[in-house]
Amino acid sequence: MSRKPVDTGAPDRLYTVTGGRSSVDDTLDLVTLIVAECQPTSGMQSEHVSILDLCQHPTSVVEISAELGLPIMVVRILLGDLLDTGRITARHPPVNPSLPDPALLKEVLHGLRNL
Repeated sequence: MSRKPVDTGAPDRLYTVTGGRSSVDDTLDLVTLIVAECQPTSGMQSEHVSILDLCQHPTSVVEISAELGLPIMVVRILLGDLLDTGRITARHPPVNPSLPDPALLKEVLHGLRNL
């Protein structure tokens, strides 16, 4: 079984897509959900149009990357453009998800042992 390389895009194409930028805002992680706030308009970059089309429903950053066939870093740069212009919103995952009560977990464990 042979594997395809991760980055199948030509480096000069990726450079053009991002306008030569390589730094991104670290607030967009792989599981951040992106939602389009508007429809694509004429004159927009084709990758931005594709992102807006994909994000009519909440879509994670990693799903967008997979659908477009672009590296995560490139997608995060493009999402930063759209976020700065208010064309998308980002729904971040909870930072500290609440953990179950330890007493409840002990009761469940005790119940399982009694089975």
